[in-house]
Amino acid sequence: MKRNIVIAALTAAALATGGTVAAFAAGDDPSDGRTAAGSGGVTAPEAIAAALKHTPGTALSADLDDDGADAWEVTVVKGDGTEYDVRITPDSGQVLGAQRDSDDDSDADDRAELAAVKGAHTDAREAALAAATKGTVTEVGLDDDNGTVAWSVDTVRDGKRGEWKVALDSGKVTQDRDDDA
Repeated sequence: MKRNIVIAALTAAALATGGTVAAFAAGDDPSDGRTAAGSGGVTAPEAIAAALKHTPGTALSADLDDDGADAWEVTVVKGDGTEYDVRITPDSGQVLGAQRDSDDDSDADDRAELAAVKGAHTDAREAALAAATKGTVTEVGLDDDNGTVAWSVDTVRDGKRGEWKVALDSGKVTQDRDDDA
């Protein structure tokens, strides 16, 4: 509401002095990974760092919720194997809370992915940083593609979505063409 008043006041002032004005309102657009905070929004690597500071462990994923909750959700696994979902505000990086994931669906694939991450040279934060050169990161997580585990990173640039693989060992970024057909 305040933003609309400021825009209206600026427009009136410009028109009163005989000038012209172009006003742009930055609204919530989860497709670009930022919020109304504009370019000051919290990035995926920053959300992961905040989550790990609050709940130490290994970050397995970070996802900018677009379900109306408007928060980063970072999945962290502690040393004892318990999983936590840590929610981070996308504008300030404040931790909203952490909740233990009570899903007991840890299968062989989950264990293999966790083992791969434990021995990896590239973590979720580094994968997000590497893929950020391709656009604004909106999601990072593990993907097991025919026995090869890599970080899967979704980005948005100029309204176009991109999907990238980041190698666990080298951090090399390649385009994910698995979904292309």
